[in-house]
Amino acid sequence: MNIPTDYLPGYEKARAIDPARASNYISHTVIGDPVADAFTEHVSSLELHEADRLVQIVTGNRSEGDLPDGPSAVRDFVESCDTPPPWLDSSAFVPGVRVFHRNVSLVLAAMMGGVLVEGFSTNIAKSFFITGRLRDQGVRRLKQNNRHMLEIFLPGGLERDGDGRKLSIRVRLVHSQIRRLLSTSEDWDHEAWGTPLSAAHLGFAITAFSARLLHHMKRLGARFNAEERESFMAVWRYTGHLMGIPETILFHDEAEALKLFRIGGMCEAPPDIESIAMANALVHATPLVVGLTDADERQSLVRYVYGVSRALIGNSLADQLKYPPGRTFGMLAAFRMQQRCDSLLNAIFTKRAKNTNKLVALLGASMFDETGIRYGLPTNVYSEESRRW
Repeated sequence: MNIPTDYLPGYEKARAIDPARASNYISHTVIGDPVADAFTEHVSSLELHEADRLVQIVTGNRSEGDLPDGPSAVRDFVESCDTPPPWLDSSAFVPGVRVFHRNVSLVLAAMMGGVLVEGFSTNIAKSFFITGRLRDQGVRRLKQNNRHMLEIFLPGGLERDGDGRKLSIRVRLVHSQIRRLLSTSEDWDHEAWGTPLSAAHLGFAITAFSARLLHHMKRLGARFNAEERESFMAVWRYTGHLMGIPETILFHDEAEALKLFRIGGMCEAPPDIESIAMANALVHATPLVVGLTDADERQSLVRYVYGVSRALIGNSLADQLKYPPGRTFGMLAAFRMQQRCDSLLNAIFTKRAKNTNKLVALLGASMFDETGIRYGLPTNVYSEESRRW
């Protein structure tokens, strides 16, 4: 097996615990998304306006007969998006949608303070760091991520014409395009890191967005039953399918997702300078994502986010990521108490509840372009030199 050198030490440790899962993870570090990659390679040969139109069509804005004679790369991609997996049961999404909307503010806190930071502790941070996706227009990128999450959890969002489905396919194409651009960049070390935005990293990321998100939400005070947990995972599993994650590394249920998260994390190298930069940039971007403009308020929120994030991810990882020193004792308990107090006040004072609608918080932290979804792909490996997308 061709093992990128950065993964050798971690792979040996992970293999001692779960050899099959460790080998599977490592094998996917050199796999991209062949179907999507063939499509973006074809798109790269087109004029920009033609490429944008084709991306718009295959993402979902098309009618019967729009692609009668398209090249095989296009037909194969469309088929991969339009063919539902045999396990799909969209009726099972309803309880998970309820969980999301019942805990919107906790979802956002758990994502920003826990899930994304843990994701950046892996080598996936290198692709973000090299491209500058948080250095240039970073707040926009985070808001786009929030919008994607919101759309997949809207009723009908993953149906044929739902924006959650369209955005999931768009994310797949953006990943493929960045993979294509990085693959020819001198900044990418294939021998050490394998394939840019590999299937391993996307498979790992979807376990973080689902199972780890539930874990962090619960620690922050969210409540849900077994049916709701299973449904929440089902929404993310189908989203992962739409994003092009192969079945060979796409989780089946929460228990498997947590095992993959653990073993995949063990295979990864310790956080490097890119992970440190990306994790801290994420924390400092939080006030801008939620719309704070006052300097003192922004600094206060950054300190608070560091504390909550440290409590969620643990002191060991926080120290590796060069978080500022801080005590976490009682931090999550205080957070949960504040959430309960807010809920009680909202229950008593209905006008206050109306004015503090939790969905508004996530809408404000999401990117909604006046023209709707953008279908253009990046044109340069470096975000600041690429067109707006």
